[in-house]
Amino acid sequence: MNLHEFQAKDLLEQYEISVSKRSLIRKRDDIEIAARAINAGAGCVAKVQAHTGGRGKVGGVKICKGISDINAFVDQWLGKRVVTVQTGDEGLPVNIISLETLTDISKELYLSFIVDRVNKSVSIILSPSGGMNIEEVAKKTPDKIFNIQLDHNFECSDMEIQKLAPKLGLNNSQTLQLRSILQKCSKLFIEKDLSLLEINPLVVNKFGDLICLDAKINVDDNALFRHEDILRLKDISQEDDRENEANENDLSYVSLEGNIGCMVNGAGLAMGTMDTIKLYDGSPANFLDVGGTATKERVSKAFKLILSDSSVKAILVNIFGGIVRCDLIAQGIIEAISEISVAVPIVVRLQGNKSSEGKEILNASNLNVIGEDSLEDAAKKVIGLVK
Repeated sequence: MNLHEFQAKDLLEQYEISVSKRSLIRKRDDIEIAARAINAGAGCVAKVQAHTGGRGKVGGVKICKGISDINAFVDQWLGKRVVTVQTGDEGLPVNIISLETLTDISKELYLSFIVDRVNKSVSIILSPSGGMNIEEVAKKTPDKIFNIQLDHNFECSDMEIQKLAPKLGLNNSQTLQLRSILQKCSKLFIEKDLSLLEINPLVVNKFGDLICLDAKINVDDNALFRHEDILRLKDISQEDDRENEANENDLSYVSLEGNIGCMVNGAGLAMGTMDTIKLYDGSPANFLDVGGTATKERVSKAFKLILSDSSVKAILVNIFGGIVRCDLIAQGIIEAISEISVAVPIVVRLQGNKSSEGKEILNASNLNVIGEDSLEDAAKKVIGLVK
């Protein structure tokens, strides 16, 4: 689950980490109140709030010299959609604008906490090249990327911080501030079950103090049951409608840009199915795992979900019956097709528990369903139908 920047900063403040003062605009009537709250008459920074990076590159972050600039920014963005390299052509809705106090910056750093699966730890990434695309920094100047692994107590050693501080251009006072920020961020990362905490830039202001000017937080979806306070922050307007519907029905669904709908039971088999489609020059429209204990009702809902995507030109169903019964899957497919007008061909591969019965059910249905026994043949067939 992603958080908006202002929500991420609220969390940082809860852990006594310095962030810029801010106020929010959700409608035009909020402008004057929000501006007064941060004394914006002396200037401020206006930022669209959307779950995407690259906002500044498309005009979604702007220094405003006064209330007229704020009004113009709100007119330009509030209720509109922001399109960046990360959003795709449809973009994301802008329902909130954050006004923030200006900060006189003398240095910009990069800081992030990530789950490091290679080293089986939480890793801290630091760089003196903050405010930039960190991937480009890593590619062009890898010597400016520094990495620290947290130990088994989720702490980083003072020795490593002292060793890195000169490379980041920090003096003794700023090194102590950095140590405090790292300790607090580590506590936040672990206690709130985060999968990403990124502060870019972490700046040194004209007084020599470290302040978080931007913040991005991702929370592990599997841990949200422990954090009702964070779950309440979810903004479904920033997410795909089909993905939201899938979550409500306990389905694992991710929208993709292809034209072949996929319905599979098991995440590994779903990945293998998409890989096979790509191998034969096809393009999957989604990842959809109905689960190892898929019921007839869940399969029916999954099928309707796939068909709600207008880009889908054909569907591949790949089910391995272990715990799940293939005959129930077949009944779910028939129910879904019976309720929805289906104008696309469907290729079904059933193997395992009750697969013979499932095939018989499909064959007796007189529906536009093509059965295949191997994944390779199924993938080739559905790609041929699309082409």
